[in-house]
Amino acid sequence: MTTTTSAPPETAGARATPAPRKRRFTEDQVPIGSVLLRIGGGVLLAVVFLIPYAVMFFGAFKSKAEIRSVDPTYFPVEWHPENFVTMWSTPETPLAQNLLSTVVISLGATVLVLLVALPAAYYTARVTFPMRLAFLFLVITTQMLQPAVLTAGIFREFTLVGLNDTWLSMILVNAAFNLSFATWIMHSFFSSIPKEIDEAAQLDGSGMWKTLFRINLPLVWPGIVTATIFTFVACWNEFAASLVLLTSAGNQPLSVALTKFVGQYETSWQYVFSVSVVSIVPVVILFMLIEKRLIGGLTAGAVK
Repeated sequence: MTTTTSAPPETAGARATPAPRKRRFTEDQVPIGSVLLRIGGGVLLAVVFLIPYAVMFFGAFKSKAEIRSVDPTYFPVEWHPENFVTMWSTPETPLAQNLLSTVVISLGATVLVLLVALPAAYYTARVTFPMRLAFLFLVITTQMLQPAVLTAGIFREFTLVGLNDTWLSMILVNAAFNLSFATWIMHSFFSSIPKEIDEAAQLDGSGMWKTLFRINLPLVWPGIVTATIFTFVACWNEFAASLVLLTSAGNQPLSVALTKFVGQYETSWQYVFSVSVVSIVPVVILFMLIEKRLIGGLTAGAVK
């Protein structure tokens, strides 16, 4: 006779074991707490970095007396938007000419860097020549030299050739000190493109220049954008060489003109803030226009 054993019935006082709580996840399986922590950290960092710009922005709308008040305030008690109008006619410096000088020098140097760096980066990435690694090392080593260290020699050279106190002198200086960085960035992008693409184009009858501009440039466009924006910003903010080489008030860029409002006994802080706001607007607009391509260029090669 076969007997079957049944499970013992649960006692009245026994409690069922509760099921474990499920963790809440987002769509990409990241815990909610981790997401909130990252958001909080990002907001905190944004606030820390934006506070100086906020102080500069609100200071541009204050009067000189309010800025120098013993009991300062974060926000203007009386708003003075006319600071952005009167700063253009101050006796310290011709700001309109300074702005034009900054634009011409920055654009001219950026275009010159691209014209030289593009073929140089393509050649070093595609052609194996003697001392190639030494040449690339020399290119990146020149990035260590700053205009402030070489201003005396540069001033003497441009004085001898008659280019001192001209836009052309600063275009050449800015291009020279940003050429190595742009060449190195675009060299890495050209190196990431398979050489078989160039060989196929050459079999179809394309020369080196046609292969560069018709085949390779669309593929390395994020690198070109990255090199362009960094070169432009570096030229826009350059100060040391401009202070030495450009002696005329009208030829000096905004970075040098800004110092004219800081005197030995008195400083026009309302104009310092307003000019600073005006000087960063073009750069901010440029970043907003090419933000996606810039991020693509900076992260290219991180994920295969």
